[in-house]
Amino acid sequence: MTRVGLIRLVVIVAMIGALELACRLGFINHRIIIPPSEMASALVTLLASGSITADIERTLGVIAIVIALAIVLGFAAGVVIHALPRLREALDPFFATYYAVPIFIFYPVLIAIFGLSPMPIVLIGVATAIVAMIIATLNGLDRVPRVLTKVARVHRLGPVATALRLQLPAAAPYLFTGVKLSVSYGFIAVIAAEFILSPAGLGRDISDAYSDFNNRRMYALILFLLVIATIVNAALHALDMRWSERRGGARP
Repeated sequence: MTRVGLIRLVVIVAMIGALELACRLGFINHRIIIPPSEMASALVTLLASGSITADIERTLGVIAIVIALAIVLGFAAGVVIHALPRLREALDPFFATYYAVPIFIFYPVLIAIFGLSPMPIVLIGVATAIVAMIIATLNGLDRVPRVLTKVARVHRLGPVATALRLQLPAAAPYLFTGVKLSVSYGFIAVIAAEFILSPAGLGRDISDAYSDFNNRRMYALILFLLVIATIVNAALHALDMRWSERRGGARP
């Protein structure tokens, strides 16, 4: 483990320990937040019972679909928009203000059209995450050195070979930033959408536990999502660092 990783671990352990101590000593009301050890115990009990297995599969499945669609469609849209300067000029103001639009206001309309199915959640999730990938793709392609185009001409590479062998590797750090943002936005959008109106899923479970004042179940589910998000982000960070080392440490 690197020194930075060790410091990060110490900070996390210290925060968890401080929360545990504050809860145990009564500085934080037990009816508001339970100690982390109780959250972990409640989570183990829930997982062992199998009562949330279906909701876990539903939520993580929807998140995976949302992230995959956002990355693929966002990259494809970014490539097309980059190739059409006038279209990009027309869309740039929308990209700059996109996240100021409350996308969740369209959720009731989507429910009316598609019903209480996963489709509204998928659409909301993709709409939330895709623009981050589009912007990252545009930024990456903007920063591809022009000399690479000359190299491609000298070696008589076709458009596909030029893109795969020269342009994409040069733009990869920015593309990976878009992937990380799409993953984060995908998680947020799916859980939030489930929390609002979904008939099932982990977000709905958290909402129901909150309404029933069932703190143990609510915090156990929150802990589960935090663990999953941390694992995913750690994996992405590790891949990013490995790629940076291979590329000589250059990052956007």
